[in-house]
Amino acid sequence: MKKILVVESSPLAEASVSRRLTKDVVAALLVEHPGSEVATRDLAARPLPHLSAEALSAFAAAPEARSPAQREAARASEEAAAELLAADVVVIGAPMWNFGVPSALKAWIDHVVRAGKTFSYSAQGPKGLAAGRRAIVASASGGIYSEGPGEAMDFHAAYLRAVLAFIGISDVSVVRAEGLAIPGVQETAYEKARGMVAAAAR
Repeated sequence: MKKILVVESSPLAEASVSRRLTKDVVAALLVEHPGSEVATRDLAARPLPHLSAEALSAFAAAPEARSPAQREAARASEEAAAELLAADVVVIGAPMWNFGVPSALKAWIDHVVRAGKTFSYSAQGPKGLAAGRRAIVASASGGIYSEGPGEAMDFHAAYLRAVLAFIGISDVSVVRAEGLAIPGVQETAYEKARGMVAAAAR
């Protein structure tokens, strides 16, 4: 049995391709790991605030030394980081927006990538503290960025792989529904992505 954390970032509800893919990924994971627990953090329904001066100062202070305002500012981050660290598998629904991730997802990353929580600094450099977990990214994009001319503009999957590796999650699979706006490609883009799901879940 696994603990699966699903992080959704698209605001498009049932019209979202990345959300459809996360559902497919979770279903495949449940086939591989029956009885697993699934928790969902929906960043469209319940967005995390972008980091404020109060939050940043709270991160730098010892918990017992934080002011009431700092404690309140850090609360969302503490909860999000605890959710991540409680999971065995993290499924991230991530549409590509302007070659990168939605700002709601970037805000979640800023809250969970925390010194002393999910990584630490040492004389040898930073060390990820979230090792032993897997991540599956359900990506959706209008163009094709996994290969060809668009690959140089992929600041989406490459960024997610890098930031997850930074906190110790190096086992990352990316399931891509791409070319969703390209005639002649869009008709089969989703089914092609679904064909990657079972392998990613394994």
